[in-house]
Amino acid sequence: MATTVLEQTRAGHEEAEHLERLIVKDFRNELKGHKERLHQSHRVRNMLDIMQEQAKKLADIYQDEDDSRKDDIASLKVDQGDFKVFYDRVRDLKDYYRNRPIEVTEAENDELASREEPRVEFSGEEGQGRFLDLHEHYHTFINSKFGHSKEEAPKEYQDYVTSVTDFSQISRQHRMSRPYREYLQGLLGYLEQFYERTSPLGSLTKVYSKLEGEFDTAFEEGQVPGWEDRGGGKLPGDQGNAMDLQAFDTVDELESLGADALKDALTKLGLKCGGTLRQRAERLILTKTTPVEKLDRKLFAKGVVPAAARDSEQASKQKAAAREAALLECKTRLLLQDKDLLGKVVTDTVGNIEKKQARTYEELQAEQMEAEEEAAASDSDEEDDFIYNPLKLPLGWDGKPIPYWLYKLHGLNQEFQCEICGGATYWGRRAFERHFREYRHQASMRVLGIPNTKNFYEITKVADAQKLWKNIQDREKPGHKIEVDEEYEDAEGNVYNRKTYEDLRRQGLI
Repeated sequence: MATTVLEQTRAGHEEAEHLERLIVKDFRNELKGHKERLHQSHRVRNMLDIMQEQAKKLADIYQDEDDSRKDDIASLKVDQGDFKVFYDRVRDLKDYYRNRPIEVTEAENDELASREEPRVEFSGEEGQGRFLDLHEHYHTFINSKFGHSKEEAPKEYQDYVTSVTDFSQISRQHRMSRPYREYLQGLLGYLEQFYERTSPLGSLTKVYSKLEGEFDTAFEEGQVPGWEDRGGGKLPGDQGNAMDLQAFDTVDELESLGADALKDALTKLGLKCGGTLRQRAERLILTKTTPVEKLDRKLFAKGVVPAAARDSEQASKQKAAAREAALLECKTRLLLQDKDLLGKVVTDTVGNIEKKQARTYEELQAEQMEAEEEAAASDSDEEDDFIYNPLKLPLGWDGKPIPYWLYKLHGLNQEFQCEICGGATYWGRRAFERHFREYRHQASMRVLGIPNTKNFYEITKVADAQKLWKNIQDREKPGHKIEVDEEYEDAEGNVYNRKTYEDLRRQGLI
């Protein structure tokens, strides 16, 4: 019962010291796996948060803005023989316990506190904080304009995780867009949340403060990779006219260059590149006599403004957008590449994806059921040991490299390449045969305009597939077919077509 300010101060210091002893005792315990280390980190983090709250309360008490602590100390300074204050407090204590039943409390059990398992939410894909779950951001990426072009097949999830920090593959126009910045914000938010769940004792505040201090200087000096121009000068409309129009006097002469050449020249200028060949030539010939910045705004593509036509406000907005995108990229790159942050988790995630790809559906189901049954069990030390794998053998169901004899038995040392899939490589006959039913091969066949039927099984060359498809179309054309239309009669008067008759005669049936 803290009836005075001094008693509250004493209780606050006692609670802080008790928590400090619990933290020291917890750190002395021997841990056996990832799960126990994770629970210990969260226990210590919770105790540190309580200590910070107590410290704030004690700081407020010592500041003594309402002079309550000063009055409490003054009340203790009484003349010799004056026990009025003492008896008043004794009377208050008696009244308090007379009106309330005495509750006998036991001493806190520190052993139970050090074994407490804080509740930390992880998805099944995250594996108790061992791996990243980037599926949501992967689907956002491949379904966006900056994720892939219409000419290319979407990235596989494993390729996305491996190259998630390779921002140079995205065009500058898309990196300046708002959807791209929103994608980076969502990705960075997930990574920060994942780091807080897996490393509660770490702090990103100090890391970010150091990064932002260096980033401001580097961005202004044009030293940020991919943003050397600080967001200006590389958008459509800033590249100038790559085509020399002095050699052309009329629209007819420009038409002789072809639609693709005119489209390329218009795109570099930021002008609309659609319409007929005549319309493109008329649009391009205007730039010979009229500066680009003086052209009608209606001639420019959507969202494109020539550099000379931008005012200071537009330039500042463009620079601010570029700075925001560059800072988000730097933070994401730092989190995913720094081994002290999430760099090791990314490597483990790629290994986990490869391990899952080597399993069947039944094996994945069995693993999930086993994980649910052993959810409360501690992880073994073997799972955290470094696995020596110099031959780069695939990982088995237990997370260890499979035996070399099994590797040879399944033919996993055999390499198969598929030109239709863009030169993709498949190791082992099983993976090679399965890829004919996967999305990448089916999408590539659709791009070639060829149906992915059983006729094209084992076909990996583009020329072979096109030749076979042409032969199939020729056979299906209407007309006279000797094998079907020509009739033969046996000795008994039975009539067959030529193909059936020859087959039966070879077999000696007629």
